This record gives sequence, structure tokens and C-alpha cells, in this order.
Amino acid sequence: MASFTFSFNDPAVQSYAFYSGVLALKTLGMSVLTSRVRHSKKVFANEEDAKLDKRGVVKFDDPDVERVRRAHLNDLENIPAFWVLGGLYLTTGPSAETATNLFRAYAAGRVLHTLVYAVKPLPQPARGIAFGIPFLIMIFMGIKVVVYYSKAL
Repeated sequence: MASFTFSFNDPAVQSYAFYSGVLALKTLGMSVLTSRVRHSKKVFANEEDAKLDKRGVVKFDDPDVERVRRAHLNDLENIPAFWVLGGLYLTTGPSAETATNLFRAYAAGRVLHTLVYAVKPLPQPARGIAFGIPFLIMIFMGIKVVVYYSKAL
């Protein structure tokens, strides 16, 4: 098993850092999007927030707010797994080109998932594809990590 040296001079590591930053900002942006939808519809989760707007109401089942919240939850379920698997994948010594393309495709898929789910909902299979490709990328990286390190056991 080859030795891995983590270095920010490595293009694969730089790519991982860049796309991890993009995904973190995208996830944070989902909070802003949720707030924007709540304010535009005057639908709030807390009484004190609803009181700030004379027409505001407390409501937990607005379909537009819940769609954005589900997209955000989907990010919170999937993006941390990418951070773990992507970081571990780097330790297997992949080519910089392969790693960069995987990280790029994953990030693009997650951004696209938000667009077709929460921003401008499109009929299936748009959301399924936008979810599935990044999911398969994580499976691929996970398998590579397990196979690589199973040799050490």
C-alpha cells in the first residue's frame, strides 16, 4: 500500500477543498432560501417571527416552504457524507484528474438538485438524476476506500 502525503499543493486536494467550500456555501444558502420563501409567503415557524409582519401566520405545512426545507434536509443528509468519503478517497492516491472530475460532478449534481427541487421544481426524472449521479459518485468513492484499505487488514 502506497504512502499518502496530504498536501495543499496536490491538485486533487485543492479540488476537494474548492468543491467542499462550494458545497458548504450552497448548504448555508439553503437557510437563506428558506427564509426568503417564508417571508414572501408570510408563513413562519415561530410566533415571534410572525408578529413582525402584520399578515404573518405560524404555519408548519406550507408546501413551498416545506419543499425548500426538504431540499435543505437532503443536503444535510448527503453533503457531510461527501466530505468524509471525498477526504478518505484522497488518501487512496487517485489521479488528480479523476478526483477533480468526481468532485466537480458531485458539486454540480448537488447544485442542480437544489435548482430542480427547490428553486424551479421540474417533473421527474430531473430530481432523481440530480440526486442519483452524486449518490453514485459517493458509492464509487466509498467502494474505492473500502477496497484500498481492506488490503491492509
